[in-house]
Amino acid sequence: MVPPAALPIAKGAHVIELIPRMANRHGLIAGATGTGKTISLRVLAEQFSRIGVPVFLADVKGDLSGLARPGGDSAKIAERAAQLGIAFEPAACPVVFWDLFGRQGHPIRATVSEMGPLLLSRLLNLNETQGGVLALVFKVADDQGLLLLDLKDLRAMLQDVGERAAEIKVKYGNVSTASIGAIQRGLLALEQQGGAQFFGEPVLDLDDLMQTDAQGHGAINVLAADQLMQTPALYSTFLLWLLAELFERLPEVGDPDQPKLVFFFDEAHLLFDDTPKALVEQIERVVRLVRSKGVGVYFCSQSPLDVPEAVLGQLGNRVQHALRAFTPKDQKAVKTAAQTFRANPALDVATAITELGVGEALVSVLDEKGTPTMVERAFIYPPRTRLRPLDADERAAIVQASPLRRRYEETVDRESAFERLRGRTADADAPPAAPPRGGRTPQDELTKAAISIGASVVRSMGTQAGRSLVRGVLGALFGGRRR
Repeated sequence: MVPPAALPIAKGAHVIELIPRMANRHGLIAGATGTGKTISLRVLAEQFSRIGVPVFLADVKGDLSGLARPGGDSAKIAERAAQLGIAFEPAACPVVFWDLFGRQGHPIRATVSEMGPLLLSRLLNLNETQGGVLALVFKVADDQGLLLLDLKDLRAMLQDVGERAAEIKVKYGNVSTASIGAIQRGLLALEQQGGAQFFGEPVLDLDDLMQTDAQGHGAINVLAADQLMQTPALYSTFLLWLLAELFERLPEVGDPDQPKLVFFFDEAHLLFDDTPKALVEQIERVVRLVRSKGVGVYFCSQSPLDVPEAVLGQLGNRVQHALRAFTPKDQKAVKTAAQTFRANPALDVATAITELGVGEALVSVLDEKGTPTMVERAFIYPPRTRLRPLDADERAAIVQASPLRRRYEETVDRESAFERLRGRTADADAPPAAPPRGGRTPQDELTKAAISIGASVVRSMGTQAGRSLVRGVLGALFGGRRR
């Protein structure tokens, strides 16, 4: 099989091309607001899609839905193409719309068990003691074979553990009533923000993010994030969960000719703001290792300072738009950005960063040997898709026509911790049962129940498999065990 051709992304003194085989070495798109970061993201997504690489990106401003339609709606695009001396060929990309709230695309769901105690602690802003109690609750649920699928399951489990605190203390350790209350209040706040819709089934099948169309173009999965950004903790925790799931479930492929998926993490600072050092270290580890699964991760942010140094060092492909240098912090960001590039004797990088125009950037990509090229000042190629967002009817038509619609539109609520704990309470309150009829003994009933529970557990194996990173690699911080 012939490796795909290099992807032209910018032009300065010459055309700058991204080598697909190096695209899973990750990347960074940085720059101040209004300097062209979104256009750079769009152009990269279009180029990956064209060679058959699926893309996942979050539409935080609500202006990327036009990827589904051919461009030509902006005179500035044609002008930039003429300026660069390239042919402008409008083209649409295959787009799949997703939405955690299910309003502007297919719903994305995960189970509480898949999310795990560590990420939930981050989402609920729990302190170390409260997070430890949450991890204990997960452990009790594991040991009792109780499935935690949605928030009502977790609420029921918290109540059960709280009521049996004295009994549980002997085996698992102290259970603080105050911590149980704090977790419950956190769940209430999450529900009021609409986060409860994310937890449940059917869960997202990662294969559905890695589709191609009939022409072999990679699907661009667009997550509606304009409303999601109102709850930044949910936004960043969801993307971290998704990255962890990709790391967990995809097989090792080494360095393929092109990525299996490219994952854009916009507003990257939200991932690292107020994040415990131990969790940041695990994020660094996932970013470092996920490239061997064929996944390229591209962080998008206003400043390279938003990304920890250990992660920044792993981002081989760089597009740096203009930065301002008004404050000492701004000046530090300029200096940091300049130092992350391979020096070019013909270019004063630190000065150029403050002089770049809209759509202009400093670009450095990895060459065939994986070495960063010297940084160059260049104009980003114009996008081939429509800049104007889709209207509501256009988006709805694409969602309705999607073959994935039927798979995700209906919520599934099977037996899990809530139902079983409620049944346990009902049994305890019920009067003694009458002698069984037809020769069936209480042992027969227990056997039947055990078979039913076993079948439920078997059905959940695919769901439980996804826990092993967040409750293993990440969850190990709280002593969680793999299931």
